Amino acid sequence: MDDEQASEVPAILKESRLRSVLKAASWRVLATLTTIAIAWLVSGDISIALEIGAWEVMAKILVYYFHERAWAMVPLGTVRRMLPAENK
Repeated sequence: MDDEQASEVPAILKESRLRSVLKAASWRVLATLTTIAIAWLVSGDISIALEIGAWEVMAKILVYYFHERAWAMVPLGTVRRMLPAENK
């Protein structure tokens, strides 16, 4: 299939819940390490920084997951098409 034919094939965009969870978890690791580093620089106390990081990761991973799921329902900027019903 050449590039011209590939551009004519409709894209099906649907992100699974598992993918959303994995994306949320990987982002949270990076973001939480950043938060811990900033909290440590500001407070000068690693235990305070770790506590802030622990609270932050628990709260924000839930917020991010629901944010992702909400955006999965928004068609803006995506190409979608209806799939034919499967006959079983």
